[in-house]
Amino acid sequence: MDATNQQPGLITLYLRSFAFWIVFALLVPVFASVLLLSFPFPLEQRFAITRAWSRLSNWWLETTCKLRFEVNGIDNIPDKAGIVFSKHQSTWETVTLNFWFTPQAWVIKRELLWIPFFGWGARMMKPIALNRSAGKRAIDQLVEQGRDRLEKGLWIIIFPEGTRTAPGTHGRYRIGGAVLAERTGYPITPVAHNAGEYWPRRKFLKRPGVIQVRIGPPIQTTHKTAQQILKEAEEWIETQMAAITTLEHHEHGAADTASGSS
Repeated sequence: MDATNQQPGLITLYLRSFAFWIVFALLVPVFASVLLLSFPFPLEQRFAITRAWSRLSNWWLETTCKLRFEVNGIDNIPDKAGIVFSKHQSTWETVTLNFWFTPQAWVIKRELLWIPFFGWGARMMKPIALNRSAGKRAIDQLVEQGRDRLEKGLWIIIFPEGTRTAPGTHGRYRIGGAVLAERTGYPITPVAHNAGEYWPRRKFLKRPGVIQVRIGPPIQTTHKTAQQILKEAEEWIETQMAAITTLEHHEHGAADTASGSS
């Protein structure tokens, strides 16, 4: 058995997780402050800053918590920027997706921009911040701003379920990203991963192991309705999730009652 799959004792897990969170919590304000100071520079240079943050965070995660990742399907990524539909289980994917899709713009909840440091740094990266309660107006805003970002060569990162879901669960896929794809004709690159089994939402502990990431072939969106696009993307992602989700780690996550930052 791979040593990374052997679960250490609870005290060791707490010590490793504590070491990770201390440094990770310091990295956010440091890099956010650097981003704020970088406002005179082109957006491409700001993305270099965020990628440095991502690489340092993942290195520290592997060093302290013995948690790394493997990715399959990098060859599926188109040469030209498009729309990404990603599973959303953890904070991990918000840190790591810019390894493969850059430069990028997130579609996020507007209230996230109010979070000190994190939100301030996010503002510098030209996100598409939506008021999800606005209904059709939010979709129109997504299409307008999304088209602008795509034409400027930015990947649009969308979590179609809208919020983080626990391993083994399946949230409702929202139509907004598919409407953007329908109206712009840009393809969707689907991404599945099981990060929530190791870095669970709203949990303090991080468990050792190897996060599996699968990047699918682009889903062509021309001559398709938004409903057809959404169904095709959802089916690919959830099929992959069924293949990479392990009951063992799902049970670990359900049993872990230690709460904290996520």
